[in-house]
Amino acid sequence: MTRTLSLVCAASALMACSPEAARAPDGDATASASATAGATAATGPVSRDQVYAAAGEGPEALVRTIYAQYVNGGPQGEQPAPGQDPMFSRTMNALIGADFRAANGEVPTLNYDPFCVCQDQGDFVVTATAVAQADANTAEANVAFTNMGEPKTLKLKLVREGPNWKVDDIVDGTDSLHDTLMAVAEAAG
Repeated sequence: MTRTLSLVCAASALMACSPEAARAPDGDATASASATAGATAATGPVSRDQVYAAAGEGPEALVRTIYAQYVNGGPQGEQPAPGQDPMFSRTMNALIGADFRAANGEVPTLNYDPFCVCQDQGDFVVTATAVAQADANTAEANVAFTNMGEPKTLKLKLVREGPNWKVDDIVDGTDSLHDTLMAVAEAAG
């Protein structure tokens, strides 16, 4: 009896970790949520192509791969032109591009890496991630990390565009990157 109960508990625990089990009984994604502390998917440098590939796997895979870049030495490869990054949604790319154009050769509002809210990164450790998929096309991720000893928690708002998940906003406390860049775009006319 004890062995059977142990096997049932172990099977339940494994099922709870699977993406299929995270769905509501009717197959709806509204019940999907996951949380882990201190886990990192990749070891060694993580390329932008790996991040782009993870976007097709789901919101949690995208977030984990984005932050695996930082844990493993920082983003690798050449960064796309402002407003043309496949990691961001069409809306966020439009706002980033508008910010860059509004700067007219000067320093744009987004003059830092929004995923770490930093210009430099080192001794980067992800301490917790929690991803909740609200429906088939939207999700939110909370990511807690330390960068050079400074703790930070960000909320990433994600949307599905076609088969891929994209970052639609990054919120630092009450500061929304989307709203900040929208104000710049509106002021520029």
